[in-house]
Amino acid sequence: MLTPQEQLRIICKGVQQCVNEEELFKKLDASYKQKKPLTIKLGLDPSAPDIHLGHAVVLRKIKQMQDLGHRAIIVIGDYTGKIGDPTGKSKGRVALSDEQVKENALTYCEQIFKILDRQKTIVRFNSEWLSKLNFQEVLQLASTTTVARMLERDDFQKRYKKGLPIGLHEFFYPLMQAFDSVELKADIELGGRDQTFNILMGRTLQKNLGQEQQIAIFMPILEGLDGVEKMSKSLGNYIGVNEAAEVMFKKVMELPDDLILKYYELTTDVHPDEIDKIKRDLLKGLNPRDMKYQLAKIITSLYHSKEVVEKAMKYYDAAYTKKAIPDDIPTLLIELNMDTLNDVIPQLVHRGFVQSKSEFIRLIQQDGVQINGEKINLDDLGQVLYNFDVIKIGKKKFVKIIK
Repeated sequence: MLTPQEQLRIICKGVQQCVNEEELFKKLDASYKQKKPLTIKLGLDPSAPDIHLGHAVVLRKIKQMQDLGHRAIIVIGDYTGKIGDPTGKSKGRVALSDEQVKENALTYCEQIFKILDRQKTIVRFNSEWLSKLNFQEVLQLASTTTVARMLERDDFQKRYKKGLPIGLHEFFYPLMQAFDSVELKADIELGGRDQTFNILMGRTLQKNLGQEQQIAIFMPILEGLDGVEKMSKSLGNYIGVNEAAEVMFKKVMELPDDLILKYYELTTDVHPDEIDKIKRDLLKGLNPRDMKYQLAKIITSLYHSKEVVEKAMKYYDAAYTKKAIPDDIPTLLIELNMDTLNDVIPQLVHRGFVQSKSEFIRLIQQDGVQINGEKINLDDLGQVLYNFDVIKIGKKKFVKIIK
């Protein structure tokens, strides 16, 4: 284990708020002296199972703590999912069915282990303990807080002022999440700023029940590729953890320059000392593109093998440095279900880029067809085409693929 001071520095890298840092140091110091790992808790609402880098910010921070020797417990909220987290909602959420919860939970588990250390992670479902509470225990849980305290939540407060309905059962969501922390004796709980009320409720309940309070660590929101809005699949400004290496690398290169440091802090495991050096280099006038290129390599390497990443880098260099590709070339708009080169050949024929499929095949055999500057052979007819791929046919014909 690293010293408590060094662990604290790594854990606090990129953190928006820690409640509180002094308590965290004491926990780390005790853990170091007793050689006993801390228990880190993360609750997942299994209602949106597609993970992108925005979701991965918290997971990445947990992975850093796992690397420091601590253990993580991922709580799949199959029981709280029956209520639906009301955080930030203008109305109550529809409860998920058991089948939906299980299906989403499985999808989550498949994705989180792209980031977390499987050997240092325990996955639990909060139905294990919440479903066993009897009515008296539920009443005792409810007695630990007040309606006034619940109405301090922004979403409840806004709905109350607007006269919108608030189900009594919705008040139980933060209590149930807090009880998860009691059951697991969590030392640290992580979440985004939108989870502030719920996570701090865990601290309160632990204190009321005589437990040592968990540390609350809140991570900032990660802006997407547009540099403005929160990363979101619905806005199309996301980088998915399951995306192809070529796509992931290219998307990172599209980031605005002013997000470079934030992405180093929140989406990578780069040490704080190295990030400080990057800051100094940028201030000295180092080309941001060079830093972004390195960032793209680091991020892509977190989710893909070394060989695949090297291929993605070559792909990017060939496709986007434009060394042998004219700026002004025609585009070919294709349907989304046209994934491979073989699928697109009829469109190339129809648009007059080539006279026939047989001619196209012949050109391939004569090394006369390139994709992003690389010659292809007949085995590449099944190659998946991505947005902005450039096909060179013969010596002078170029076409850019647009989906």
